[in-house]
Amino acid sequence: MAKLAFLGLGVMGYPMAGHLKAAGHEVCVYNRTASKAAAWADEHGGTHASTPREAAIGADIVLSCVGNDDDLRSVCLSEDGAFAGMGKDALFVDHTTVSAKVTTELYTAAKAAGLGFVDAPISGGQAGAENGVLSVMCGGDAKDFARAEPIIDAYARICRRIGESGAGQMTKMCNQIAIAGLVQGLSEALHFAEKAGLDGRAVVEVISQGAAGSWQMVNRHETMIEDAFEHGFAVDWMRKDLGICLDTADETGASLPVTALVDQFYKDVQQMGGGRWDTSSLIKRLGEKG
Repeated sequence: MAKLAFLGLGVMGYPMAGHLKAAGHEVCVYNRTASKAAAWADEHGGTHASTPREAAIGADIVLSCVGNDDDLRSVCLSEDGAFAGMGKDALFVDHTTVSAKVTTELYTAAKAAGLGFVDAPISGGQAGAENGVLSVMCGGDAKDFARAEPIIDAYARICRRIGESGAGQMTKMCNQIAIAGLVQGLSEALHFAEKAGLDGRAVVEVISQGAAGSWQMVNRHETMIEDAFEHGFAVDWMRKDLGICLDTADETGASLPVTALVDQFYKDVQQMGGGRWDTSSLIKRLGEKG
């Protein structure tokens, strides 16, 4: 079993760190709100630290799941950051969805310090984290991935190395691009069904078994019909992710017209007060318009 540190105990990180402890690893956690780290340690029997540096001391692998580029830079590179506490040849695994730019920056800094670095963004939402069935897409050196994979398996349904450093983040962008179009399409289908006087549940029961079926349809149609969105992946976070996608598309020359349009639809949802609603709340915008 490994000695681990886990940085960031949000709706994803809290259960992920719990799976690591349940798998028999020694786990020390850090969270910006210290009371949450203390609560995790009380619940799971691990330890907690007051800084990322303190959590990282003596760890074989340090894992993170924080908010954005600046948060990740802080937990890695600040005076009290993890890199300052990690020993030579220790490995940093980042599960945050961030830009490929910051991933390259941190990979380079890690290598200069004699550390390994794997970008390993995740998909599957809060339920996937709680049930230990996340999809994990990784970038980095093959030898570093080989060390990370058996640890990540504690909360993954699939964990795959896609390529060199940054490839994991690029793959997560593909994931968010696909989700944006799917959720908008599902929203329009359910909105259309309602306007046509159809039973939305019956419609989904039939079409989910054919070519229209998707995870979003199976897992989100009921709450969309019920107008219940106080769960899941927040619109604010989706807009952060789509912003990364669109910025990267500008840099690479990719064309993302549907993604750009849906991003503006999510902006409408934010202006409706839905920044913390689940991403499936796109359907509420159609109600407002319709």
